Order: sequence, then C-alpha cells, then structure tokens
Amino acid sequence: MDFLAHVPWWVWILIFLLIVALRDIFFQKAHTISHNFPVIGHLRYWLESIGPEMRQYFVANNREELPFNRIERGWIYASAKKENNYEGFGTDRDIYSHQHIFVKNAMIGYQTPKNHVNRTDPYFLPCAKVIGGFNQRKKPYRPASIINVSAMSFGSLSAKAIASMNKGVDKSQAYHNTGEGGLSPYHKQGGDVIFHFGTGYFGVRSREGTFSMEKMKILVDENPCIKAIEIKLSQGAKPGKGGVLPGAKISPEIAKIRGVEVGKDVLSPATHKAFNSIPELVELIESIADETGLPVGIKGAIGKLDQWEELADLMQKSGKGPDFITVDGGEGGTGAAPPSFADHVSLPWVYGFSSVYKIFKDRKLTERIVFIGSGKLGFPAKAAMAFAMGVDCINVAREAMMSIGCIQAQVCHTNRCPAGVATQSKWLQNGINVPLKSDRLAQYFKTFRKEFLEITHAAGYEHPSQFTMNDIQVNVDDDYLSSDLESVYGYQKTTVPFDSMQALHDCIYLGGRKVSEKTS
Repeated sequence: MDFLAHVPWWVWILIFLLIVALRDIFFQKAHTISHNFPVIGHLRYWLESIGPEMRQYFVANNREELPFNRIERGWIYASAKKENNYEGFGTDRDIYSHQHIFVKNAMIGYQTPKNHVNRTDPYFLPCAKVIGGFNQRKKPYRPASIINVSAMSFGSLSAKAIASMNKGVDKSQAYHNTGEGGLSPYHKQGGDVIFHFGTGYFGVRSREGTFSMEKMKILVDENPCIKAIEIKLSQGAKPGKGGVLPGAKISPEIAKIRGVEVGKDVLSPATHKAFNSIPELVELIESIADETGLPVGIKGAIGKLDQWEELADLMQKSGKGPDFITVDGGEGGTGAAPPSFADHVSLPWVYGFSSVYKIFKDRKLTERIVFIGSGKLGFPAKAAMAFAMGVDCINVAREAMMSIGCIQAQVCHTNRCPAGVATQSKWLQNGINVPLKSDRLAQYFKTFRKEFLEITHAAGYEHPSQFTMNDIQVNVDDDYLSSDLESVYGYQKTTVPFDSMQALHDCIYLGGRKVSEKTS
C-alpha cells in the first residue's frame, strides 16, 4: 500500500491508457478505428457524438437547419417568454427561394370597431366551424383556439411535459390531443382533450388487443374533458408502419393507462383490427358517435388517393362519415421512425392537403367537415397559407415542445432528452417547472393568435377563415416564378360561413360550453 501511495498521478494515467489500448487491440472486435488507432480512436466517436450540437451552435447559419432553423426556434422561444420576437434591419431570408410564402396585404386593412371582441381580447381567435354540427352529434364542439396541441403520447413525452401542455392549453383556451398512448392523469389538468387512438387501441383496448366500445363509453363518461375522438389511420412520422413498445419500458403506471400488461412487449400493428374497409371505418365512426355523443374524426398522412375518394363517395351517398379530418404532413414529427419512412413515405403537407381537400370539394362535402392541418404550421405566415388552402384549425407538436423548453437535440427516441421533454428519466424531468412551462405554452399560443390576427387584418379580413387561395403567393420555379395558390394547386377553397367574431364569441358550443352546462 505504501508503494501504491507513492506512485505519481501521471503514472496512473499511463496505466489507465495502457489498459484501454490493450482492450482496444486484443479484446474488442466491434470498432476498426479504435483497433487500428488505440486510445486516440475514441476521440473520433466522441466528436461524432457532439457533432449535432457543434453544427447547431457554431456551423449552421440562422436559416439553414432542419427541421426548424435557429430563427424559427428563436421566434417560438421569445413568443413563449413574452420577449421581443421582432427582427431588425430587414429579413435575412432568401425571399426568392422555392416555396417562399407571400401574404398579400390590402391597400386598406380591416379595422376593428370600438366594441369589437378583439379590442378587449386581442388573443381571441376560435375556429369558424363547429365540429359535429353538420352530423348533429349530441355534443358538438367549437374549438376556442385555432392553434392546438397535436397528438403526443404520455410515454413518448414525459409526465411533466404532458402536464405542462395541458395546463397551458387550459390557460389559452386551446385543446390537447392525447396521442395514441391513452388518456393519462397528466392530460387531465383542466384543458380540453381530443382522445386519439391508433392500431394499439391504448386506453380502449380489450384483452385480445382489439377495440372495446365498452371501455370507450366508460372513458368518455368518466372524463368530461374529452370533447372529441380521433381515429389515427397513419401519421407523418411513419405512415403505414406500426411499432413495438418494449416490455422494459412498461411501468405499472403506463400499463394501467394503456390497458396492457406490465413487462410484456406490446405490438402496435401497421393496420387496424376494428375495420378492414372504408364502409367499416364509417360504420365504426358512426357507432362511436352514437354511443358517446361526441364528434369523431380521422387522422392520416396522405399518399394514394383512391381510398380517400371512396370515403368521399360514401359520405356523399350516405350522409354519414367523420366530423373532422386531420391531415398530417409527411415531414415527420415527434414519433421515431426509420429514415426510409421519415424521408420518403407520404406527401409533404401542402401536397397532401391540397390533394385531399380537392376530393371533398369536388363532391361538395367541405362545409360539413372541419379540416385540421398538422405539419410545421406553427408560424403565422404558414398558418395563413394553410387557412387559404382550406384549413379550419392547426395542430402543433414540435412547436409546442419548443415552447416548454425543447432545444431540438433530436434524441427523442433515445430516452435521453436533455430538456426533460421526451424522456421518462425522473432526473431529466426535474428541470421542468410545470407552472412556468404551462405559462410559456399558453403565451406562445396567445402570441401566435395575436400576430396571426394582425396578418389577417392586414389582408383586409376579420377572421383567417376568410383567406382565399388568391391571397397567398408562393415562389414556384425559374420559369413559373411566383403565383397564387389557386394557380399552383388548381382549386379555390370553399367559402367558410362566417358572420362575425362576436357570433363566434357568443356560440353556445365554444370550447365545449354547452356540454359543460349540461353536466353542471
């Protein structure tokens, strides 16, 4: 022991490096670099691991990064914190680039009268349509916000992240989509909820892994916060692909919420068991609506259009079908997916939505459907384009995550999210202050709505539903240069019935108002 105590510190370092070198050369077989260059070869793997952060902070310019560049992230962060989100000295964006959006301002913009609701509440911006109104559902619902939280599950996101979002939507009068992981206690913090289920039927799952109407009825009866139900056909991150929830990740809490067994792998198939055809899908929609009284919609990423045409034909013939349709963009989202799916399967949002909207417009069905857009639309100019194309509401996922602290580390699938948003690590979640983060999501939504209203008024309108395809212009290519949306996508959206913002404010279905009166 005396001999070891007198060994210099640098000798211990040399001994450690010698052990690492022996391990690299004679024992490990997986890495060629560390075998051929023992010890120093490890530096290569360390530099590779911090490459995304180095590029994000020191290499990429303000407009270069994907999926969200530094300017976009900065606008969300500043809006959520109620800080200055303005830019000085003009735009640094290449306004001649492909798909750049131009909102056409009016010569004289819309001026709010003295007694206008937006004079007292500059954030008031509800959906112009009532979900379930056409089909005369027992509990119609008018979203009180045109921007809402998209489908993100507890399990994918942390408990504190989900709780922050739900409290945030309560403070901003928006709604919160549960994602397909079931309705957790963290979704029940006061905000309106859209219950979403996919092929795993989590939360409404029978022992055999199929859909249970009985569990659905119990869930809705016990949770008046649920205002509508969404059936996921596919999602932008991995359309047409199922997934496996490893048994090691299934805690007693998650097992109870999802209706599965603790410690046992759970398969989410690529397709549904509850229906095998479009007529069966419509039948399921009507059955759920009849049993629960709630509006029922579908969500899908868009690829082939033949089955969408079949759905539209059946709706036209029968007078039945979904109350709302959520179109997800193929740009991907919070769900982890193989690059082959994320990069190549399903259409980007603008192509997918325009293709589907035209199908329903040609059959004069657009007035009975509330169209919801989801695909990087959480910025006022992009939202203006979406509304001009026919959207009635937008859902945001990654933008909502950034408002509560996400830094776009892009490690959502590893359970090592440094911001505590997309992880189940209790330690990493401890950095999320739920009251503070809920305020920030609410402020992001309010700032978004206020700025979107200002753009709407600049275009000469009172509500974004009044935007037309001719109000937005995009750069196309060198020959075509720039043109309005009608010329680019080949249709003009159906006029949305709109009387006044005051009429929306007084609507008995606003934010589930009539439902709450019935239950009180």
